[in-house]
Amino acid sequence: MTTPRESRLSASTGRRVRHLMAISGESIERLRGIVRLASRIEPGDVLSGKTVATVFFEDSTRTKTTFVLAAQNLGARTVDLSTGASSVNKGETMIDTAATLAAMGVDAIVVRARQAGVPGLLARHVPSLAVINAGDGRHAHPTQALGDALTIAQAFDRDDVDLSGLRIAIVGDINASRVARSNIALLTGLGASVVCCGPTTLVSPSLRSLGVDVTHSMDEALDGVNIVMMLRIQFERYASGRGAISSEREYREMFGMTEERSRQLGPGVVVMHPGPTNRGLEIDPAAADGLVPGGARSLIRTQVTNGVRTRMAVLLDCLNPN
Repeated sequence: MTTPRESRLSASTGRRVRHLMAISGESIERLRGIVRLASRIEPGDVLSGKTVATVFFEDSTRTKTTFVLAAQNLGARTVDLSTGASSVNKGETMIDTAATLAAMGVDAIVVRARQAGVPGLLARHVPSLAVINAGDGRHAHPTQALGDALTIAQAFDRDDVDLSGLRIAIVGDINASRVARSNIALLTGLGASVVCCGPTTLVSPSLRSLGVDVTHSMDEALDGVNIVMMLRIQFERYASGRGAISSEREYREMFGMTEERSRQLGPGVVVMHPGPTNRGLEIDPAAADGLVPGGARSLIRTQVTNGVRTRMAVLLDCLNPN
């Protein structure tokens, strides 16, 4: 049986396409190749004649916009299917929506959904479309992880995208984070060591099964690291809302990237954040903007820039797999 990752024929052109569902399960060779391609890709018309649809059933600014820019940079046409104006609100299934887009001649769909597994479901039922996961529930966000790997490789001159010897701390709401899960899979696959840190309510000991260290001490997590990746608390994913933490002030003191912590790390360490940021909670404004004298370097804006390059590479990889 054909899996979602295998290539199938495109709806409109008959050329082969393939999907990107998650980091886990993909070959590290393919993933490393996408990052290398992203490092050198330039705008052009290589996808001229292709149509890429963004189908977002969950809010997004960075991911959605960067995918649109990435497609347009390569000469593809783009279609934005707003959930507020789609027939899903009239009872149409997501599968029917994807099949309708394929019948219209769309070549690829970029999908974000609140429910885990939606992109894979669409890929199985409408295999002629290249399906790219732009985030599904708490499951995966592969293109964010690929962009983060590119940012790290550039910062530490790893042109071969071998991250061996680098130590990365991921701090924050890891239990609810698809970004964290995708980054853990990719960064460890590329040779880095990872430590996860946060309060017990947000960082489960079971994460050790993913091949990472787990600590609930920020001082311990930051010891000897090269990269600190801060995550926002995803209050919207908890029934108790802000009950996910005892208090914002206490959380900032214990786990926030404050100006003091940035200064202690020094410019040899880089700070990252996938966005959106809760400034003043998980990261102080000056630390986010790299304005702490003698502090850690902020790569947050570079991550956004590399998001466009990475999604260009992913679109090319999926629509022109040969």
